[in-house]
Amino acid sequence: MEILEYMETHGHEQLLICHEPSQGLRAFIAIHDTTLGPACGGLRVWPHESEDDAIMDVLRLSRAMTYKSAVAGLDLGGGKALIMADPRTDKNEAMLRAFGRHVDSLGGRYVTTEDVGMTPRDVEYIAQETEHVVGLPESLGGSGDTSLMTGLGVYLGMKAAAKATWGDESLSGRTVALQGFGHVGSNTANHLLEEGAKLVVTDIFESARQSASDMGATVVEPDAIYDAECDIFSPCALGGVLNGDTIPRLRCEIVAGGANNQLLSDADGDQLEERGITYAPDYVVNAGGIINVGSEIGGVYRKDRALELTKRIYQTTLNVIETARSEGIATNAAAAHIAERRIAAVRDLKAML
Repeated sequence: MEILEYMETHGHEQLLICHEPSQGLRAFIAIHDTTLGPACGGLRVWPHESEDDAIMDVLRLSRAMTYKSAVAGLDLGGGKALIMADPRTDKNEAMLRAFGRHVDSLGGRYVTTEDVGMTPRDVEYIAQETEHVVGLPESLGGSGDTSLMTGLGVYLGMKAAAKATWGDESLSGRTVALQGFGHVGSNTANHLLEEGAKLVVTDIFESARQSASDMGATVVEPDAIYDAECDIFSPCALGGVLNGDTIPRLRCEIVAGGANNQLLSDADGDQLEERGITYAPDYVVNAGGIINVGSEIGGVYRKDRALELTKRIYQTTLNVIETARSEGIATNAAAAHIAERRIAAVRDLKAML
């Protein structure tokens, strides 16, 4: 992989390699674009098989964070970080504090928070080394569990997609196939069950599958979720799951979920469009988390304000789908155009000052 060529093509500003062998730290921080404000995005702890895979992950995710914040109307840029480690066996205080020192060395260009493989306690460790961290527990003045707002946003995005597809936002009696039943998936499920939806669920962990079963969901094996007959397919685990192999198998009319980078490539958005499947772009509907933690930056966190902004995801999703239809393009392309126009406008304004 030609890293610098990829960064130039996709507009990345910086890639920081963090290496402290004594603490077991092998990490990468990617900053995509800071036109709108400091780059903000979560730290993921995941045992990628190769450094190339890890670097590609943070580069793609940081770009998605730029677009996510731009579409959500936030004054934030896009960043992402990844520690190459198994969160169940390798993660420890020393490793996380070492990572915090690297975040601090960036002087506020990147603000980190919780992501896959992380817990609120882990965020506290990082905060001992840098002030450039959000998503702290409410007891420490932070916004707390980001998955609550993320799950709400995904649910509202589903309702907007339902309105655009069926003319009725109600999900009562609809079947939703959830791929992943972690924090975001389970919080999304709570909203769906409350409205009367039916759930088909999978997860790679037996404990998560058992939790879904206890809530009344039909549980299937991980690969079988693509063949589940449903109204909405909801990826809520890792990215790249919508691709040339899986899209032909889908038996749904809508795709809307909490996972980042669900499309393996932009062309997969066109493939969904060709199949007549309404795709609610991931970074549009899963923006509740960044909205929540972003509300901590530069002032006192107000939950009511974060909730108000998260509820706007419904209208934003409708706007993206309507833009796609009016311009004759896929929804992922429409969302990207909306983000790029806002970033370009702010960049032009700054150039005039």
